[in-house]
Amino acid sequence: MAQAKRVVLVSRPVGEPKASDFRIEEFAPPSPGAGEVLLRTIWLSLDPYMRGRMSDAPSYAAPVPVGGVMEGGTVSEVIASENPGFAKGDIVLSRAGWQTHAISDGKGLAKIDPKLAPVSTAVGVLGMPGMTAYTGLLEIGKPQAGETVVVAAASGAVGSAVGQIAKIKGARAVGIAGGKDKCDYVRNELGFDDCLDHRDPALAAKLKDACPKGIDVYFENVGGAVFEAVFPLLNAFARVPVCGLIAQYNDTETKAPKWAGAMMRNVLTKRLTIRGFIVSDFAARQGDFLRDMSQWIREGKVKYREFVTEGLDNAPGAFMGLLKGANFGKQLVRVGPDKA
Repeated sequence: MAQAKRVVLVSRPVGEPKASDFRIEEFAPPSPGAGEVLLRTIWLSLDPYMRGRMSDAPSYAAPVPVGGVMEGGTVSEVIASENPGFAKGDIVLSRAGWQTHAISDGKGLAKIDPKLAPVSTAVGVLGMPGMTAYTGLLEIGKPQAGETVVVAAASGAVGSAVGQIAKIKGARAVGIAGGKDKCDYVRNELGFDDCLDHRDPALAAKLKDACPKGIDVYFENVGGAVFEAVFPLLNAFARVPVCGLIAQYNDTETKAPKWAGAMMRNVLTKRLTIRGFIVSDFAARQGDFLRDMSQWIREGKVKYREFVTEGLDNAPGAFMGLLKGANFGKQLVRVGPDKA
């Protein structure tokens, strides 16, 4: 068997991650012991939360240790098995991280049926990003017919699903994305009612025009200047599921924005609900999510786009690009052949 590769964290980034924060190592693929399987990575999912795992600041999950393999969800093939629950050739969802091969004791692995959908969707629209959109919007946002839902990063894996689910529920969907091509895709392909460029200096004014009745649900993926444009338009009893703050992940210092006081006053006077969440909070909804999302995809009500980078060696560059919005759709790395 050829040498395996892994990407390890060399140093904790200060500000934006750099190529020197990662190192690519070669190693001999291990043999599975009793109860274990050897996995070959097919698809690696790159997601914004990984920036937080590179830091040792207090968070909801342990950081990647310096010298450790970068964290990440994968679609993998079982290529050797000493575990009766898995056979050679099985395709599984795993947490193998940024490496071509990994050993697993079988815990946490979930078999994927390649006949249901392309296996890459297990780390995309039918995986963690899709379930994040589904649960955050429906459990916290609770959009009602005729309400206005705004979502940032609207062409990405989570945001694109949020807007399409909002439309299914009868709400207006307004997206915010980076650049004309992404906004055209969100409007014309995904069916949002409107989409605005977050780089437009007139974003705040254009958002107000796009939301003449105000905003009832804002699905927060970004923070920063986008939130500043959204906040004055939130209606009484608006709901704000907070999924991510990608615009702030590389900040090196934390300071209260000038509008912090006004924000708290409006939280009170408008009776706003602002709730952060992690997708695992809603693990009990996994079955509902898979049932509904797979049906919506079959019916053409939810569309998705994948942005594929070839080869594990290029994962660090793809991740750095993801944090700057260089991807157009769900960011994946094809680590090995997808025989499925």
